Amino acid sequence: MSVLHLLGTAGDGGAETYFVDLVAALARAGVDEAAAIRAHAGRQARLKVAGVPFKVLPFGGPIDILTRTAVAGYAKVHGTKLALAWMNRAARHTPKGPWARIGRLGGYYNLKYYRDFDELVANTEDIAEWIVAQGWPAGRVRCIPNFAAAPPAAAPVDRASLDTPQGAPLLLAMGRLHESKAHDVALQALAEIPGAYLWIAGVGPLEAKLKGMAQALGVEGRVRFLGWRTDPSALYRTADVCVFPSRYEPLGNVVIQAWAHGLPVVAAASQGPKALIEDDRDGLLVPIDDPDALAAGVRRMLDDRALGARLAERGLGRVQAEFSETAVVAQWKTLFADYGAI
Repeated sequence: MSVLHLLGTAGDGGAETYFVDLVAALARAGVDEAAAIRAHAGRQARLKVAGVPFKVLPFGGPIDILTRTAVAGYAKVHGTKLALAWMNRAARHTPKGPWARIGRLGGYYNLKYYRDFDELVANTEDIAEWIVAQGWPAGRVRCIPNFAAAPPAAAPVDRASLDTPQGAPLLLAMGRLHESKAHDVALQALAEIPGAYLWIAGVGPLEAKLKGMAQALGVEGRVRFLGWRTDPSALYRTADVCVFPSRYEPLGNVVIQAWAHGLPVVAAASQGPKALIEDDRDGLLVPIDDPDALAAGVRRMLDDRALGARLAERGLGRVQAEFSETAVVAQWKTLFADYGAI
């Protein structure tokens, strides 16, 4: 193998999902690769389907002295030329060897874990600029964005199955039930959009708090907490507007995925969405922590369906030009070629 991917987390977040998306896309493009991952039944099954060999390792804390040795052995067996570490835990367990070490950063991570790495890859220009501002050599960082996976031919969700009226305006919020995702702002905005329903897809520590907030706001009858879903494409195809009020968001995969499905987006102007969206051209940006502005943006979309269609069409064009699988895989293949890995 020429490329070895390392992922040391066991969660179900955007980075973990995209890890498998990219590995599978590279396999389709003929890249010789393998993966070292922490145990996760779903990821293991997807890697098997993609035909990518993998090894399950502990990726434990500071006292784990076995994973790094096991990774080195696995890399040597497969003839690794480039080791790609996804996030800090993986970077900590990426051994030195006769291979290049590359860190893939989807956020503003502590760079101490990447000391002596050959290069860092950021998935936004803002993160790349931040890396350089921390003292990392500008010539050893590049930006490769995430791609939007080609939407499967999924049918929309049956609204009746989620007790949602067929003709009601439907808003979709995707992301962990965490303070950074600002689902509380979406709930406050919903209170200002009579008749609209809100589906929130995600799990996290704030579920009970958010449900209590929905009840206090009097909108609990128009909110559906969907939990972790394995059918995001069907959700995107069902909704009328995607709301993305994150307080902190280094990228914003949800924006790209909504665009890929032709769904208009109203997002808070946090780092990622602000870098992605050209306001009033391919989406609407509103101030962070401003439910009134979020509600106004959604009402504008719902009242002017032609506007929503125009923004969605331009967003889809952005995906095809900048965030398609073909475009992004080509950039990764250039990186691999620079290190003799393909």
